Amino acid sequence: MGSHRRPKPARSRGAGMLTTTAAAAVVLSAQPASADPLPDPGKKGVEAEVARLYEAATQATEKFNGAKEKADALQKEVAELQDAAARKQADLNVLREQVGSFAAAQYRAGGLDPSVQLMLSGDPDSFLDRAGVQQRVGERRMTALRLYQAEQRQLGQQRAEASRKLADLEASRAEQRRKKSEVQGKLAEAQKLLNTLSAEERARIAAEDERANRAGARADLGDERSASARGAQAFAAAKSRVGMPYVWGATGPGSFDCSGLTSWAFKQAGVSIPRTSQAQAGVGTRIGSLGDLRPGDLIIMRTDLSHVGFYAGNGQILHSPKPGAQVRYESIARSGMPFMWGVRL
Repeated sequence: MGSHRRPKPARSRGAGMLTTTAAAAVVLSAQPASADPLPDPGKKGVEAEVARLYEAATQATEKFNGAKEKADALQKEVAELQDAAARKQADLNVLREQVGSFAAAQYRAGGLDPSVQLMLSGDPDSFLDRAGVQQRVGERRMTALRLYQAEQRQLGQQRAEASRKLADLEASRAEQRRKKSEVQGKLAEAQKLLNTLSAEERARIAAEDERANRAGARADLGDERSASARGAQAFAAAKSRVGMPYVWGATGPGSFDCSGLTSWAFKQAGVSIPRTSQAQAGVGTRIGSLGDLRPGDLIIMRTDLSHVGFYAGNGQILHSPKPGAQVRYESIARSGMPFMWGVRL
């Protein structure tokens, strides 16, 4: 008896291709499900996702910088502890020889009780003179022994502290490696997306970046005479770097990331500031309003404090903005990053 079930409707080849195309568009645009679809996911969607990846890369760069700064400081502390332990061991070796010679002398003397030695002595007065000397020698021996024991305890403490610092150093190095991998992954992902565009589209994007770099090579600055002395010197150093490329993790003088530029510039002014934008946000005097900023003040950007630059006057920021860009002036309002506060040193 034949089956009465209806045969399944055949899917058209066109429908399958449509589904695949739609899925690819979702991946490229990386928009949340509730968002309106982009009108041109093959171009604008890719550019938006690349911009997001570049921002994520710069944020990861600041975390990498923090881990590296911590690791470098720990490396210095470990080296100092190891040097101190080596010097302490050398001192201990000298004391050990002294204590050993004291013990050998005591053994050669037979360890006789002083009263017995006095009784057996043929010249009691001479013996008593020697006994006074021996008492003083004995006191020096006890002092040397106590010093040896104290040095031994201190050496043990130094070695234990060095071991703890080495463990912290390895953890910080591991964090540094993770953040480096994260930065490189974001940049590689951005490049992969850019490669999906046509050669014409990639050339257009490159040309836009180049125009932004050229436009940012000059700015109508405010009154720089109002800057603080150190801020003015650092700002002058930063201005001399306009046109240098953004390179993540770089601190100059030929390339910079955002906090690399500001820390390098202040170093030229004789001021040491922390390496990362988050740490730089906590130094100096905080300026809460854009209207109160002076040229040379630091500007802290983004809610996670992951970007920093110099206030250049007239609503401009001088900074190293992102991968593919150069150190340049830019309108704060058009930077796409929210202003948090300024810092005056």
